[in-house]
Amino acid sequence: MAEKRIIRNSQQADTEHLSRWKKWRRTSSKSLKKALSEIKGLSSYLVLWRHDIHNIEGKFGTGIQSYFSFLRFLVLLNFIIFLLMFSFVTLPTIISKYGIFNSTVAYFSPKNIESICTIYEPSGNKGLVYFYTYLKDLLSGTGFLEVTSLFYGYYSVDAVWISMMRYNLPLAYLLATFAYLALSFLWIIKRSVEGFKHNLVHDADPFQSYCNKVFAGWDFCITDPNAARLKYRSLQYELQTDLQEEKLKQKIAERTMKEKICIYSLRIFINIIVIAILSGCFYSIYGVTVFSQENSNNADNANSPVNLLVQYLPSIVITLANFIGPLSFSFLIRFEEYTPAFEIKLTLLRCVFLRLANIGVLLFSLWSQISNCGSDKCEPCGYNYKLYPCWESDVGQEMYKLMIFDFIVILAVALFVDFPRKLLVTHCSCKLIQWFGHKEFEISDNVLEIIYGQTICWIGTFFSPLLPAIATIKYFIIFYVKKIVLIHTRKPAARPIRASSSNFFFLVVLLIGLLLAFVPLGVSIAYIPSSKACGLFRNFSTSWEVIPDTILQFPTGLQKIFFGIASEAFAVPFFVILCIVMFYVIALARAHKRVVEQLREQLVLESRDKMFLIRKIAEAQRYP
Repeated sequence: MAEKRIIRNSQQADTEHLSRWKKWRRTSSKSLKKALSEIKGLSSYLVLWRHDIHNIEGKFGTGIQSYFSFLRFLVLLNFIIFLLMFSFVTLPTIISKYGIFNSTVAYFSPKNIESICTIYEPSGNKGLVYFYTYLKDLLSGTGFLEVTSLFYGYYSVDAVWISMMRYNLPLAYLLATFAYLALSFLWIIKRSVEGFKHNLVHDADPFQSYCNKVFAGWDFCITDPNAARLKYRSLQYELQTDLQEEKLKQKIAERTMKEKICIYSLRIFINIIVIAILSGCFYSIYGVTVFSQENSNNADNANSPVNLLVQYLPSIVITLANFIGPLSFSFLIRFEEYTPAFEIKLTLLRCVFLRLANIGVLLFSLWSQISNCGSDKCEPCGYNYKLYPCWESDVGQEMYKLMIFDFIVILAVALFVDFPRKLLVTHCSCKLIQWFGHKEFEISDNVLEIIYGQTICWIGTFFSPLLPAIATIKYFIIFYVKKIVLIHTRKPAARPIRASSSNFFFLVVLLIGLLLAFVPLGVSIAYIPSSKACGLFRNFSTSWEVIPDTILQFPTGLQKIFFGIASEAFAVPFFVILCIVMFYVIALARAHKRVVEQLREQLVLESRDKMFLIRKIAEAQRYP
């Protein structure tokens, strides 16, 4: 205290010799720092589901808490994507159609397009409509939904004039698509880097991580008993996870050669079963999709329930495959004797191949029908205009159906599987029912559900601009559904999962889903001819052509700059420079790693020196 008083008095003496301007600057900077710290403290209370996630962390551990934090991240991401698409695409269209802010509309005038290619009659409901028709339209995206701003075919405005300013809507549509993909990529990379740092620190020295939890894990600023209880449970689950993994590593190290041969043989056999399951799912989806495309346009059964079932058959089979496949993988992984963290990673990888390949098979089947030019079906228009006069809206409807069916399945499993199972296990003493017991909360299955839905959202947003709004509402409801299911019907995992490695791997799998979403979007934008009967790109051969068409309207000097950037003369040196920078960063990282290892060795040597000195002092005191 005396030293603090001396320092404070010296600081006050220094301020007395300052000018009024410097005194005001110092006082204002202190006030600003204090205000910013208070705002930062208050903003923490505005974080979505902050209290709920802390309660889940205390009761069920950081592994399950990481799933709910991941779900919160996707809610925020989809909400921002929705704001982006709505602000730059949907809102200008609505403003122009209703004449707000003295705006006018410039509609498309077909250029060098056959009249037969411009025929598009949406199946909007007219006259007396029954309730089941509205329900069918709500589930499939047809009827009254097809002519709304939910789908691509609604947007038919070439430009919007607000006062004297021209707003190029086709260019804004394409740039907004690139923007939401870039935003998602950068945000995921940023969060992945943060998780990689935590993962690297933990994996570098497990003993150091264990010491940090034991000696520095408690927050002594906690005064609330409930918060202290939550922190205690969180540390308990973390230590339990560390001890469980160390126990498994020790067990693996003590295996005999015979045990190793048995476990490796079992793993090979299980992987053969996994490959068979994946092959069966892919073949079933392909066969069902081809059958649906060939038989859903039968005019004799157009309004029959059988035809409706045939139309929805691909979505139903995909949903069933996504439901049965992860259950099989989660059951088989138990016999392979991996660590809990690696179990999650391997199960996620297997399910990623299943779920994302399902979407790929569906899109491949649709594209094969759209580009099927046998018997001169698409000679005048470049695509199969008879079956798909507005193919972008048709693809958007398929993505919409996949998202809706996925949401329905999640709710149905919670209502008709989880809760009845809980009631039977609690109130029925039958040995068979008690053998099933309370089901654990499978993190890998639940993460794959939302990554699958997010991949659908990324692909479908180009064809259905308001699909992120549906995804936001869907994930918002799923959070509370999963929370109720977790608290009332599930039990904590018998083998806890570490949050640091799980968070990082969840984001890596999400990044794989985003990179795979680039492929169908790139093919749709740059390769498949755009519809001539609907949409913003009807006067362009492909959606990408709006970019060079806009550049040609720039001044000559600016055109040369853009075309120069797109040329090989710029791309090759730029790629070489990127490689050099990458090698430099890798070399710098290796050098830093060596420095860290040397400093760690020095710390060990210093601790040994201190122990040696303490021992010598003790001997000197013992024998003076």
